[in-house]
Amino acid sequence: MHCSLWHVFRTFDHMARQDDEKRRRELEEKMRGEAEAQPTAEASAEAPGQQVALRDEAPGQQATPREEASGQQVALREEAPGSREDAELTDAAAGLAEAPMGPPALPKGQEQFQRDPDSYNGAVRENYAWSQDYTDLELKVPVPGHVVKGRQVSVALSSSSIRVAVLEETGERVLVEGKFTHKVNTEGSVWSLEPGKCVLVSLSKAGEYWWSAALEGEEHIDIDRINKERSMATVDDEEHAVLDRLTFDYHQKLQGRPQSHELKVHEMLKKGWDAEGSPFRGQRFDPAMFNISPGAVQF
Repeated sequence: MHCSLWHVFRTFDHMARQDDEKRRRELEEKMRGEAEAQPTAEASAEAPGQQVALRDEAPGQQATPREEASGQQVALREEAPGSREDAELTDAAAGLAEAPMGPPALPKGQEQFQRDPDSYNGAVRENYAWSQDYTDLELKVPVPGHVVKGRQVSVALSSSSIRVAVLEETGERVLVEGKFTHKVNTEGSVWSLEPGKCVLVSLSKAGEYWWSAALEGEEHIDIDRINKERSMATVDDEEHAVLDRLTFDYHQKLQGRPQSHELKVHEMLKKGWDAEGSPFRGQRFDPAMFNISPGAVQF
Protein backbone atom coordinates (compact mmCIF):
# COMPACT_ATOMS: atom_id res chain seq x y z
CA MET A 1 0.00 0.00 0.00
CA HIS A 2 2.73 2.32 1.01
CA CYS A 3 4.76 1.25 -2.01
CA SER A 4 1.89 1.99 -4.33
CA LEU A 5 1.44 5.46 -2.91
CA TRP A 6 5.15 6.14 -3.13
CA HIS A 7 5.19 5.00 -6.71
CA VAL A 8 2.26 7.23 -7.56
CA PHE A 9 3.92 10.14 -5.82
CA ARG A 10 7.14 9.62 -7.74
CA THR A 11 5.22 9.39 -10.97
CA PHE A 12 3.41 12.69 -10.34
CA ASP A 13 6.62 14.33 -9.22
CA HIS A 14 8.40 13.25 -12.40
CA MET A 15 5.54 14.50 -14.52
CA ALA A 16 5.56 17.83 -12.66
CA ARG A 17 9.30 18.24 -13.27
CA GLN A 18 8.84 17.47 -16.95
CA ASP A 19 6.10 20.11 -17.16
CA ASP A 20 8.34 22.63 -15.39
CA GLU A 21 11.22 21.85 -17.73
CA LYS A 22 8.96 22.18 -20.76
CA ARG A 23 7.61 25.54 -19.56
CA ARG A 24 11.17 26.72 -18.83
CA ARG A 25 12.31 25.81 -22.34
CA GLU A 26 9.26 27.50 -23.89
CA LEU A 27 9.90 30.54 -21.79
CA GLU A 28 13.56 30.65 -22.82
CA GLU A 29 12.65 30.24 -26.50
CA LYS A 30 10.08 33.03 -26.17
CA MET A 31 12.58 35.32 -24.51
CA ARG A 32 15.20 34.52 -27.14
CA GLY A 33 12.70 35.24 -29.91
CA GLU A 34 11.72 38.54 -28.32
CA ALA A 35 15.38 39.46 -27.94
CA GLU A 36 16.02 38.78 -31.64
CA ALA A 37 12.92 40.70 -32.75
CA GLN A 38 13.63 43.80 -30.58
CA PRO A 39 16.41 45.42 -32.81
CA THR A 40 14.17 45.16 -35.89
CA ALA A 41 11.28 46.71 -34.02
CA GLU A 42 13.53 49.52 -32.74
CA ALA A 43 14.84 50.23 -36.26
CA SER A 44 11.36 50.29 -37.74
CA ALA A 45 10.19 52.49 -34.88
CA GLU A 46 13.08 55.01 -35.36
CA ALA A 47 12.53 55.40 -39.14
CA PRO A 48 8.94 56.66 -38.93
CA GLY A 49 9.97 58.99 -36.13
CA GLN A 50 12.66 60.56 -38.30
CA GLN A 51 10.25 61.01 -41.20
CA VAL A 52 7.75 62.70 -38.91
CA ALA A 53 10.45 64.96 -37.51
CA LEU A 54 11.62 65.92 -40.99
CA ARG A 55 8.11 66.71 -42.09
CA ASP A 56 7.55 68.78 -38.98
CA GLU A 57 10.82 70.70 -39.29
CA ALA A 58 10.88 71.33 -43.07
CA PRO A 59 7.55 70.75 -44.78
CA GLY A 60 7.84 69.90 -48.43
CA GLN A 61 11.48 68.68 -48.48
CA GLN A 62 10.63 64.98 -48.59
CA ALA A 63 7.00 65.41 -49.56
CA THR A 64 5.46 64.66 -52.90
CA PRO A 65 5.06 67.44 -55.52
CA ARG A 66 1.42 67.76 -54.62
CA GLU A 67 2.32 68.16 -50.94
CA GLU A 68 5.02 70.71 -51.84
CA ALA A 69 2.52 72.74 -53.89
CA SER A 70 0.04 72.62 -51.05
CA GLY A 71 2.73 73.78 -48.64
CA GLN A 72 3.60 76.71 -50.89
CA GLN A 73 -0.05 77.71 -51.22
CA VAL A 74 -0.48 77.59 -47.47
CA ALA A 75 2.66 79.68 -47.02
CA LEU A 76 1.38 82.26 -49.50
CA ARG A 77 -2.00 82.38 -47.80
CA GLU A 78 -0.35 82.94 -44.45
CA GLU A 79 1.42 86.09 -45.71
CA ALA A 80 0.04 89.32 -44.34
CA PRO A 81 -2.49 91.05 -46.66
CA GLY A 82 -0.82 93.70 -48.80
CA SER A 83 2.65 92.27 -48.33
CA ARG A 84 3.16 92.03 -52.09
CA GLU A 85 2.06 95.66 -52.59
CA ASP A 86 4.29 96.75 -49.71
CA ALA A 87 7.21 94.91 -51.27
CA GLU A 88 6.58 96.57 -54.64
CA LEU A 89 6.38 100.01 -53.02
CA THR A 90 9.57 99.30 -51.09
CA ASP A 91 11.33 98.23 -54.27
CA ALA A 92 10.10 101.34 -56.07
CA ALA A 93 11.28 103.58 -53.24
CA ALA A 94 14.64 101.85 -53.25
CA GLY A 95 14.88 102.37 -57.00
CA LEU A 96 14.12 106.06 -56.61
CA ALA A 97 16.70 106.36 -53.88
CA GLU A 98 19.33 104.70 -56.02
CA ALA A 99 18.44 106.70 -59.14
CA PRO A 100 20.48 109.90 -59.52
CA MET A 101 18.57 113.10 -58.95
CA GLY A 102 18.42 115.20 -62.13
CA PRO A 103 18.26 119.00 -62.36
CA PRO A 104 14.96 120.59 -61.37
CA ALA A 105 12.49 121.16 -64.17
CA LEU A 106 12.56 124.62 -65.69
CA PRO A 107 9.41 126.77 -65.43
CA LYS A 108 7.60 127.01 -68.76
CA GLY A 109 4.55 129.22 -68.33
CA GLN A 110 4.64 133.03 -68.50
CA GLU A 111 2.77 133.15 -65.19
CA GLN A 112 5.69 131.31 -63.58
CA PHE A 113 8.20 133.65 -65.21
CA GLN A 114 6.33 136.69 -63.90
CA ARG A 115 6.59 135.48 -60.30
CA ASP A 116 10.41 135.51 -60.38
CA PRO A 117 12.21 138.90 -60.49
CA ASP A 118 15.04 137.26 -62.48
CA SER A 119 12.61 136.41 -65.32
CA TYR A 120 10.02 139.19 -64.94
CA ASN A 121 8.70 140.10 -68.41
CA GLY A 122 11.23 137.55 -69.72
CA ALA A 123 11.90 133.82 -69.33
CA VAL A 124 14.10 131.15 -67.76
CA ARG A 125 16.37 129.26 -70.14
CA GLU A 126 18.74 126.33 -69.64
CA ASN A 127 21.84 128.37 -68.76
CA TYR A 128 20.46 131.78 -67.82
CA ALA A 129 17.41 133.87 -67.02
CA TRP A 130 16.46 137.22 -68.55
CA SER A 131 14.09 140.02 -67.66
CA GLN A 132 13.25 143.38 -69.19
CA ASP A 133 11.52 146.72 -68.96
CA TYR A 134 10.78 149.16 -71.75
CA THR A 135 14.36 150.43 -72.15
CA ASP A 136 16.65 147.82 -70.54
CA LEU A 137 17.24 144.08 -70.49
CA GLU A 138 19.05 142.00 -67.87
CA LEU A 139 20.70 138.58 -68.13
CA LYS A 140 21.53 136.48 -65.07
CA VAL A 141 24.02 133.67 -65.78
CA PRO A 142 24.72 131.21 -62.89
CA VAL A 143 28.40 130.37 -62.27
CA PRO A 144 30.10 127.58 -60.25
CA GLY A 145 30.63 128.24 -56.56
CA HIS A 146 34.41 128.56 -56.90
CA VAL A 147 34.11 131.54 -59.27
CA VAL A 148 34.51 134.44 -56.84
CA LYS A 149 36.73 136.92 -58.69
CA GLY A 150 36.18 138.98 -61.81
CA ARG A 151 39.33 137.70 -63.48
CA GLN A 152 37.80 134.22 -63.48
CA VAL A 153 35.07 135.47 -65.83
CA SER A 154 35.23 136.47 -69.50
CA VAL A 155 32.39 138.54 -71.01
CA ALA A 156 32.51 139.51 -74.69
CA LEU A 157 29.73 141.94 -75.55
CA SER A 158 28.85 143.66 -78.83
CA SER A 159 25.76 145.40 -80.13
CA SER A 160 24.46 142.14 -81.61
CA SER A 161 25.99 139.27 -79.60
CA ILE A 162 27.18 138.10 -76.19
CA ARG A 163 29.54 135.45 -74.86
CA VAL A 164 29.95 134.62 -71.17
CA ALA A 165 32.59 132.09 -70.04
CA VAL A 166 34.49 131.10 -66.88
CA LEU A 167 38.23 130.43 -66.77
CA GLU A 168 39.14 127.08 -65.20
CA GLU A 169 42.33 125.05 -64.87
CA THR A 170 41.38 122.89 -67.84
CA GLY A 171 40.57 125.91 -69.99
CA GLU A 172 37.66 128.19 -70.77
CA ARG A 173 34.12 126.94 -70.27
CA VAL A 174 31.41 128.82 -72.17
CA LEU A 175 28.19 129.37 -70.22
CA VAL A 176 26.15 131.49 -72.65
CA GLU A 177 26.85 132.43 -76.26
CA GLY A 178 24.56 133.74 -78.99
CA LYS A 179 23.20 136.63 -81.02
CA PHE A 180 20.66 139.10 -79.68
CA THR A 181 17.26 139.28 -81.32
CA HIS A 182 17.60 143.10 -81.33
CA LYS A 183 20.44 145.58 -81.10
CA VAL A 184 21.79 146.84 -77.78
CA ASN A 185 23.71 149.96 -76.87
CA THR A 186 27.10 148.76 -75.60
CA GLU A 187 27.98 152.16 -74.13
CA GLY A 188 25.11 151.90 -71.71
CA SER A 189 25.64 148.17 -70.94
CA VAL A 190 27.66 146.80 -68.02
CA TRP A 191 28.28 143.46 -66.30
CA SER A 192 29.21 142.44 -62.76
CA LEU A 193 29.93 139.26 -60.79
CA GLU A 194 28.10 138.10 -57.70
CA PRO A 195 30.83 135.84 -56.24
CA GLY A 196 29.93 132.18 -56.39
CA LYS A 197 26.43 132.95 -57.71
CA CYS A 198 26.05 134.57 -61.11
CA VAL A 199 27.22 137.02 -63.75
CA LEU A 200 24.75 139.90 -64.05
CA VAL A 201 24.68 141.60 -67.47
CA SER A 202 22.66 144.83 -67.75
CA LEU A 203 21.94 145.77 -71.37
CA SER A 204 20.62 149.06 -72.72
CA LYS A 205 18.21 148.55 -75.61
CA ALA A 206 18.99 150.38 -78.82
CA GLY A 207 15.25 150.92 -79.35
CA GLU A 208 12.34 151.27 -76.98
CA TYR A 209 10.26 148.16 -77.60
CA TRP A 210 9.51 144.86 -75.90
CA TRP A 211 11.64 141.80 -76.72
CA SER A 212 10.00 138.39 -77.21
CA ALA A 213 13.35 136.54 -76.86
CA ALA A 214 16.84 137.47 -75.72
CA LEU A 215 18.90 135.27 -78.07
CA GLU A 216 18.19 134.01 -81.55
CA GLY A 217 17.04 130.40 -81.90
CA GLU A 218 15.28 130.30 -78.53
CA GLU A 219 11.59 130.00 -77.78
CA HIS A 220 9.73 133.31 -77.90
CA ILE A 221 7.47 134.53 -75.12
CA ASP A 222 4.01 136.02 -75.60
CA ILE A 223 4.57 139.75 -75.04
CA ASP A 224 0.81 140.24 -74.74
CA ARG A 225 0.98 138.37 -71.43
CA ILE A 226 3.70 140.49 -69.80
CA ASN A 227 3.38 143.71 -67.83
CA LYS A 228 3.78 146.57 -70.32
CA GLU A 229 3.41 149.39 -67.82
CA ARG A 230 6.28 151.83 -68.14
CA SER A 231 8.17 153.12 -65.17
CA MET A 232 8.42 156.92 -64.82
CA ALA A 233 12.18 156.48 -64.89
CA THR A 234 11.90 155.43 -68.55
CA VAL A 235 9.95 158.56 -69.57
CA ASP A 236 11.88 161.57 -71.00
CA ASP A 237 11.19 165.27 -70.29
CA GLU A 238 8.85 165.77 -73.23
CA GLU A 239 6.77 162.73 -72.30
CA HIS A 240 6.79 163.89 -68.67
CA ALA A 241 5.25 167.18 -69.79
CA VAL A 242 2.53 165.42 -71.75
CA LEU A 243 1.69 163.16 -68.83
CA ASP A 244 1.57 166.12 -66.45
CA ARG A 245 -0.79 167.98 -68.79
CA LEU A 246 -3.10 164.99 -69.17
CA THR A 247 -3.18 164.47 -65.41
CA PHE A 248 -3.97 168.18 -64.85
CA ASP A 249 -6.76 168.18 -67.44
CA TYR A 250 -8.29 165.07 -65.89
CA HIS A 251 -8.51 166.62 -62.42
CA GLN A 252 -9.77 169.97 -63.84
CA LYS A 253 -12.52 168.18 -65.74
CA LEU A 254 -13.63 166.30 -62.62
CA GLN A 255 -13.97 169.63 -60.76
CA GLY A 256 -15.74 171.44 -63.62
CA ARG A 257 -12.85 173.83 -64.19
CA PRO A 258 -11.19 174.86 -67.48
CA GLN A 259 -8.62 172.46 -68.88
CA SER A 260 -5.14 173.41 -70.01
CA HIS A 261 -6.06 174.28 -73.60
CA GLU A 262 -8.91 176.52 -72.41
CA LEU A 263 -6.67 178.31 -69.97
CA LYS A 264 -4.05 178.81 -72.66
CA VAL A 265 -6.56 180.38 -75.05
CA HIS A 266 -7.87 182.54 -72.21
CA GLU A 267 -4.44 183.84 -71.40
CA MET A 268 -3.59 184.51 -75.05
CA LEU A 269 -6.81 186.43 -75.61
CA LYS A 270 -6.40 188.41 -72.41
CA LYS A 271 -2.92 189.56 -73.45
CA GLY A 272 -3.47 190.09 -77.18
CA TRP A 273 -7.08 191.21 -77.49
CA ASP A 274 -6.19 194.82 -78.07
CA ALA A 275 -2.67 194.17 -79.35
CA GLU A 276 -1.60 195.34 -82.73
CA GLY A 277 -2.48 192.88 -85.47
CA SER A 278 -5.29 191.24 -83.56
CA PRO A 279 -8.16 190.37 -85.89
CA PHE A 280 -10.56 191.13 -83.05
CA ARG A 281 -9.35 194.67 -82.32
CA GLY A 282 -12.19 196.86 -81.27
CA GLN A 283 -14.57 193.95 -80.81
CA ARG A 284 -16.01 192.69 -77.61
CA PHE A 285 -14.42 189.43 -76.42
CA ASP A 286 -16.87 186.53 -76.67
CA PRO A 287 -15.64 183.16 -75.29
CA ALA A 288 -18.19 181.32 -77.42
CA MET A 289 -16.19 182.34 -80.50
CA PHE A 290 -13.43 179.98 -79.31
CA ASN A 291 -15.68 177.17 -78.12
CA ILE A 292 -14.96 178.08 -74.49
CA SER A 293 -17.68 177.85 -71.89
CA PRO A 294 -18.52 181.32 -70.47
CA GLY A 295 -17.96 180.17 -66.91
CA ALA A 296 -14.46 178.91 -67.69
CA VAL A 297 -13.06 182.37 -68.48
CA GLN A 298 -12.74 184.98 -65.76
CA PHE A 299 -10.97 188.30 -66.07
